[in-house]
Amino acid sequence: MTDEPLRIGVLGAARIAELSIVGPARVTGHRLVAVAARDRSRAETFAAEHDVERVLDSYADVIADPEVEVVYNPLANGLHGPWNLAALAADKHVLTEKPSASSTEEAIEVRDAVTKAGTAFMEGFHYLFHPVTRRLHELLDSGELGELRHVETTMLMPAPEDTDVRWSLPLAGGALMDLGCYSLHAQRVLAPWAGGAPRLVAARGGERPGAPGVDEWLDADLEFPGGATGTARCHMAHNEWQFSCRIVGSLGEATAVNFVQPHLDDRVLVRTATGERTEMLGRRSSYTYQLESFAAHLRRGTPLRLDADDAVATMRLIDDCYQGAGFQPRPRTVLPSTV
Repeated sequence: MTDEPLRIGVLGAARIAELSIVGPARVTGHRLVAVAARDRSRAETFAAEHDVERVLDSYADVIADPEVEVVYNPLANGLHGPWNLAALAADKHVLTEKPSASSTEEAIEVRDAVTKAGTAFMEGFHYLFHPVTRRLHELLDSGELGELRHVETTMLMPAPEDTDVRWSLPLAGGALMDLGCYSLHAQRVLAPWAGGAPRLVAARGGERPGAPGVDEWLDADLEFPGGATGTARCHMAHNEWQFSCRIVGSLGEATAVNFVQPHLDDRVLVRTATGERTEMLGRRSSYTYQLESFAAHLRRGTPLRLDADDAVATMRLIDDCYQGAGFQPRPRTVLPSTV
């Protein structure tokens, strides 16, 4: 076992990578070995700004680079599955943005590839590693909130530009894929306090004008085996930002004001019969905690909190919600045979 820095290859020069991998790697001392983008000049700019060691011609070249041991995949949703499969076929460890695939069928294929490769795979639900979310779970575990009764997860944001890939059906776009996956996952991980994982009761959604088949918003009603209920909301053309998680128990409730971006707001509001209080859990990036956890697994054998089975379960619930709201699951992206 060693704490040697991870050697990370980055697929694409997306802006999210600055927050999700560049900053965390700098803080934790891991190496950004290589990057490639569709436009090489973008990759060169990205590498120069963020101290990436070299620029390669293609995503395939990053995956094939013998020095790259971890492939980080922040591409458009529809490119998660195929490039995750390509990285696993090359026996690389994979840290992928969420969701890990475009559909349940593809997520199962990714899981099977993980089993075959025997490498580490983790879907980037970074919020789970931050003290804000850990505190919500501690409040349930301690009994201070009593028995779980209801959960509300809300993900709202103003609309991206019409040309944004998040509105592209061929690239597996939609509010549920981009935002609602957090809402659903945050409820799924409450299974230990709810008698098991939630199931979909009903879903409603609205189509993005000018983007047939793409959801602008989607709300889901959930039910847990122990009797608790859940409401998961997402809206990608709202007039405000709100990324909150509210947990209601028989003895009190707790709300994480911004559970997905605790580096911007780390408050947890707790209300019980004894009074109300605000806890501040720290604004260190959740992505940094996530990278530390992934590195601890690779270097010291610490168990992963998220794996390919978890990714399949989340994708299955996403597809259930799409079908319940009258949408089709997202289509699969097929890479050119020349890749």
